[in-house]
Amino acid sequence: MTLLAIPDELLEIRAAFRSFLEREVMPAEEAHREEINETGTFEGVKDERRRFQRRSAELGFWAMHMPEEVGGADLGALGQVLLHEENSRYGLVLASLDGLLPVVSGPSPVYLACDDDQRKRYLDPLIRGELFTCFALTEPEAGSDASRLRTTAVANGEGWILNGRKHFITAGDAADIALVFATTDRGKGARGGITAFLVPTDSPGFSVSRLQRTMSPYQNPAELTLVDVRVAGENVMGEVGQGFYAAVRGINGARLQIAAQALGIADYLLRRSIEYAKTRTAFGGPIGRNQYVQGHVVDSYAELEQARLLVYQCAARVDDGADGRQEGALAKLVATEMVGRVADRAIQVHGGNGAMTEMGVEAWYRDVRPMRLYEGTSELLRVNIAKTLGLGE
Repeated sequence: MTLLAIPDELLEIRAAFRSFLEREVMPAEEAHREEINETGTFEGVKDERRRFQRRSAELGFWAMHMPEEVGGADLGALGQVLLHEENSRYGLVLASLDGLLPVVSGPSPVYLACDDDQRKRYLDPLIRGELFTCFALTEPEAGSDASRLRTTAVANGEGWILNGRKHFITAGDAADIALVFATTDRGKGARGGITAFLVPTDSPGFSVSRLQRTMSPYQNPAELTLVDVRVAGENVMGEVGQGFYAAVRGINGARLQIAAQALGIADYLLRRSIEYAKTRTAFGGPIGRNQYVQGHVVDSYAELEQARLLVYQCAARVDDGADGRQEGALAKLVATEMVGRVADRAIQVHGGNGAMTEMGVEAWYRDVRPMRLYEGTSELLRVNIAKTLGLGE
């Protein structure tokens, strides 16, 4: 597959998704424009986002990346990249944080480990956008190093009792079902000692103990507390002790999706910068005549084009059979580092206005910074890439 010949069917899917954005999502967001310009978001955004998640499911976009056998459309890695990039190109609050396409709050390849009964109870409703989930792995003492998990699951008759605390859990405050990873054999650690549990969030002892505030106006993860939460044995997803392997099953795809989001946000900020440079005047003409401003814009344009080619190529390799370890890590590393620089230049091009909330640029500047942290820090990704090159073994 060549990068200059994206299949027509993928272009048609992207065009259909763009039509959905322009026809339904953009008008709904515009109704809140004044509040968004003032605060970066709007009251009721969670309910409105959930409404559009369900609408995306109705239209077939929400689970398009899943296999046909579970209700998806077998959309490959390149197709997913195209959709996630398009989703982020408009700077929409409603499209942020899994608003229209899932990364962690909807169906993912991780849930293919569900048995038939679990598919009926959990995966099928996730596919239809009737239930939403969260990926409860990270803990205060266990981030990149999952072997340090402190949440425990102790067998009790036909079920399990879970105790522990999770944090930095995206959509943790809105999930109906939490995929909780807990230690069932501390001696084995990540190599056979971690189990995945499907835990309804209305279970006694399960609570959202804190909503965590971040520098991003769109990312407010939750802290989850489990106190003697009873989980039926039938809610173990996959095999006991194999939860860590389930956790990493979808990581490469998620990294490609985040890389695509970075492309879309960078594209949006670049277009905003170009338009501002054309219309803002100083010293008798548009500031776009200033070579320093031109330099900021051209550097962002060049880096975005380079990153886009890389991310598309990485996705195409996955579709051609690559295991995705190097491709996912490389795409996320390059794209998220790039969007940070583009966002910084966008502030500079806009000058003092760029730092003002009503301009709607600084919010995205803050939003993209955490992208270099979740689903693998830039430092961890470099280590992973080095291993694929035969280093650090």
